[in-house]
Amino acid sequence: MLSLAEAEYCNVDDLNPAPIEPTWIIEGDPEARARLLWRSACKTSSTVIWSCTGGKFNWYYDLDETIIILEGSVVLESEGMPPKRYGIGDVIYFRTGARAKWHVEGYVRKLAFLRLNNPFPFGIAIRAVNKLKKVARTSQPSRLT
Repeated sequence: MLSLAEAEYCNVDDLNPAPIEPTWIIEGDPEARARLLWRSACKTSSTVIWSCTGGKFNWYYDLDETIIILEGSVVLESEGMPPKRYGIGDVIYFRTGARAKWHVEGYVRKLAFLRLNNPFPFGIAIRAVNKLKKVARTSQPSRLT
């Protein structure tokens, strides 16, 4: 039987080095660390905890990414968007293909939810299959009785 939930303690000291691409660094010597917490069976989505020390750098998103700032702050700017400071509790969404300039003010730690953005027709097919699975599950008698 599959577990409905999984839990794991993650100490910031347990994060592994995750160097920022050197050509992306604009200023300072930011040191990033990360740890994969979870990955879907199909490997199209994952949850990561990430931290970084002070510095300025560019970031290019090849996946959809939703983050929540857990500690510290960051100033983000992007084309067509003036610089804006984000801090603890702020949630930010980056679409696949987005580019942002990060200015980490001392230290930041975030929880990131990453997802491969499937082409529209493929997404419809996935939703249809999931709907059929749900209908099949609800039509089966419960084994808990």
